[in-house]
Amino acid sequence: MTDERVGSVERVNPVELSPPTGFSHAVVATGARVVFLAGQTALDADGKITGGTLAEQFERALGNLLTALRAAGGTPADLARVTVYTTDVAAYREQARELGRVWRAAAGRDYPAMAVVGVVRLWDERALVELDGFAVLP
Repeated sequence: MTDERVGSVERVNPVELSPPTGFSHAVVATGARVVFLAGQTALDADGKITGGTLAEQFERALGNLLTALRAAGGTPADLARVTVYTTDVAAYREQARELGRVWRAAAGRDYPAMAVVGVVRLWDERALVELDGFAVLP
């Protein structure tokens, strides 16, 4: 039996995002054109958390996720799955309308399959929210 490799994996790390340490911001698997998006928080290009409110951090985290997706050749419409991790599910629910407006302004109305998961804390303890996901490109 021979080992035949079909497709390849391309790691994409846009210069607009904080340099990754131990991960890639996006991974493109050719053959099926699936893009796996690493968890994104409200980090700026210098690796510092921005925004003091959940909505501000959500907007930045979503923007970072979409920046990685666009660098990999995708658009918000290509998102197939997004998971939102938050340190305060009650606050997330209370602000759902505002967060929905943020989503629509950045990603439109083509919603992927989504889940919101409550966590004790995130990697950077100042982070209130993190988004990850994957996209399927045409």
